[in-house]
Amino acid sequence: MNPPKANKRTHIHSIHGHDRDDDYFWMRERDTEEVLTYLEAENAYAEYYLSDVKELREKLFEEIKGRIQEKDMSVPYDMDGHTYFTRFEEGDEYARHFRKRIGSHSEELILDENKRAKDAPFYNLATRRVSPSGNMLCLGEDFVGRRQYQLTLKHSDRDTYLSDLIQDTDGNGLWSSDEKAIYYLKKDPDTLRPFQLYRHFLGEDSANDQLVFEEIDDIYHVGISLSKSRKYLLLHAESTNTSECHFLDLSDNECSLRCFQERTNGLEYEIDHIDDHFYVLHNREATNFKLSKVRDDLSHGMESWVDVIPHRQDTFLEEFELFDSFLAIQERESGLTSIRILPDSEFKQAYNIPFEENAFTVYLHQNPDPTSTKLRIGYTSLTTPSTVYDYHLSSGELEQLKQVEVLGDFSSADYFSERLQVRARDGEEVPVSIVYKKGIEEHRNSPLLLYGYGSYGISVDPYFSHARLSLLDRGFAFAIAHIRGGQVKGRPWYEKGKLQHKMNTFTDFIDVADFLVENAYVAQDKLYAMGGSAGGLLMGAVMNMRPELWKGIVAQVPFVDVMTTMLDASIPLTTGEYTEWGNPNIEEDYYRMLEYSPYDNITSKNYPSLLITSGYHDSQVQYWEPTKWAAKLREQKTDQNPLLLVTEMKAGHGGASGRFTRLKEVALEYAFLLKMEGITA
Repeated sequence: MNPPKANKRTHIHSIHGHDRDDDYFWMRERDTEEVLTYLEAENAYAEYYLSDVKELREKLFEEIKGRIQEKDMSVPYDMDGHTYFTRFEEGDEYARHFRKRIGSHSEELILDENKRAKDAPFYNLATRRVSPSGNMLCLGEDFVGRRQYQLTLKHSDRDTYLSDLIQDTDGNGLWSSDEKAIYYLKKDPDTLRPFQLYRHFLGEDSANDQLVFEEIDDIYHVGISLSKSRKYLLLHAESTNTSECHFLDLSDNECSLRCFQERTNGLEYEIDHIDDHFYVLHNREATNFKLSKVRDDLSHGMESWVDVIPHRQDTFLEEFELFDSFLAIQERESGLTSIRILPDSEFKQAYNIPFEENAFTVYLHQNPDPTSTKLRIGYTSLTTPSTVYDYHLSSGELEQLKQVEVLGDFSSADYFSERLQVRARDGEEVPVSIVYKKGIEEHRNSPLLLYGYGSYGISVDPYFSHARLSLLDRGFAFAIAHIRGGQVKGRPWYEKGKLQHKMNTFTDFIDVADFLVENAYVAQDKLYAMGGSAGGLLMGAVMNMRPELWKGIVAQVPFVDVMTTMLDASIPLTTGEYTEWGNPNIEEDYYRMLEYSPYDNITSKNYPSLLITSGYHDSQVQYWEPTKWAAKLREQKTDQNPLLLVTEMKAGHGGASGRFTRLKEVALEYAFLLKMEGITA
């Protein structure tokens, strides 16, 4: 079977006196026979090319699935007189949600996701919000994969649903104190930007819901959350560099939304509330953020904010958790996360919870009860499965509640992880986390998969993967490059990987790759790379810049048609990301972004082997971006290396739903990598 050849139709984009040819622009004509036929042809070709590893894919799937305990249960948590937990029965793709009264052994099934997902091609439960009395549930459900959620209301104690159905929301609903109403966010039908806050009274037609707030600036997205005191709805309007928070008393029938602090360009902040104070995590005169508090009467402006944790140049303050008797902080120093406890009312006797590994991730977990005297945290590393602890403040004991079981003959002691520091071309030190199976310390003949992201300030920390063992056990090493554009080394690390500094993201990744080759962490001709979404942009850029460096690349739902997307304000994410990439309507930004846009920098040359994955209903990266990229690469490249495009026709940005079904996508990616290494059985 020959690879598909896409039709070309002349289309010219003209701006700033510059023309860009885009012969595959027609591919954005969703649901047309031509588009669907082409995607089906690409899928068929990928299946044909990988036919000799069909059995390997099946084995990988069963192998990965076989490590997962099918009958499993989450760590329970207490709230309002009940203990809540989820459970998977054997064969379940989705969770079952239970509760029982504290002190009772009688379980009550409050939601079975498997029933909701039955006969649906896709299912995702965004939120499950329990009403104050515990009698009702508000569910945010997506049956398509486009992240346009419907809100459904049901009784907690029986499998009956109200007739109320609210469409096109962000999936999060908050109950009023009297349970007569639900507050929710509506999404723009085209851009999918959450921008309107509504109040819906139970039993009423949602067409008559009350508009409470509307964000008219299209670079801002809106989110809502419940304060720790459960007194307030907190509304967050955010761009990538500016915030504005509002709060609404959930017992206030007048629905009076108050602004906490008006937006000021460059001021980022978030708030929470307990007792009679708001706590503010903010960057006012604090590059790496600090925590302040203020009385909830808000009688004075920012001048009345009192510092609880001052700014520290070498420590990035990420999150905080409020309790009646103490305060917990998630922060980051030298690229690693840590949990800081402030146990006294004056917040002066602070200390960190110690951990021994040299590359790990620790984070605040589920802590709904403000009266608790223990803190729930999560922990993982490249060799340690996800673990949940309760930290007891009274004794300093770290009580392990659960560690995710890995079935089979797995032992953490069989694997080794380390933390490297790689000097980038401009002198910055880029952290790298690496793991491999013991016995391949001499890596000179070993393959390595290098993973990266590097955007939005998102830090990809060391984490354990059941699936990854299938690569490690077959001789692969795996590494994460903590490149600029993420926030692993604090806010400056993010600022130096965006806008006019975006090229640092790509050169950091290349410099890490060169280091790994030069220092024999990988054989010179066995280096692979992987990244998804904005990490797919990374893949496209480094593939154009240094194609000879990579034996193969896996680009998952890649954002690669940067210029066309960022010039189209009608599609999701565009205007809200001007402060991340730049605004190409501005000439200086346009030419700077054009330098790295993967689709626009394809030239006639040899490229590495490439597997591209896509979701037809993707709301973040529209399916036509990876499709156009694949077609143009196939037209231009001069090598005989495989180029495969696999589009999941019933899913979106996160791939297929279901805990086992999605493993088939992982098995596909691993089979591709192993085939490149000559392993077909």
